[in-house]
Amino acid sequence: MNIDTVMVDYISQLSRLELEAEEKQDMAAQLGQVIAYMDVLNKLDTDGVEPMSHVFPVKNVLREDEVLPSQDRAELLSGSPVPDEEAFLTPKAVE
Repeated sequence: MNIDTVMVDYISQLSRLELEAEEKQDMAAQLGQVIAYMDVLNKLDTDGVEPMSHVFPVKNVLREDEVLPSQDRAELLSGSPVPDEEAFLTPKAVE
């Protein structure tokens, strides 16, 4: 596939990029190299290779939820400029 400046204009419009004329020429050459490499990969024999989404087996790497006591609410609210027992009071920002 030949990438020309018309194709680069289309891609840059989709990407919301503004490219100068010199940048368009460079981008056309770079995109052409990417497409050429994809053609090389497409020629590889992948018969018998199982499709996968990751190279390594994916497992849950998150820790288990652990319930821990929280900070004391009265202590947290003690520095509030306007005292309240439930939450920080702030001035109204939206009418």
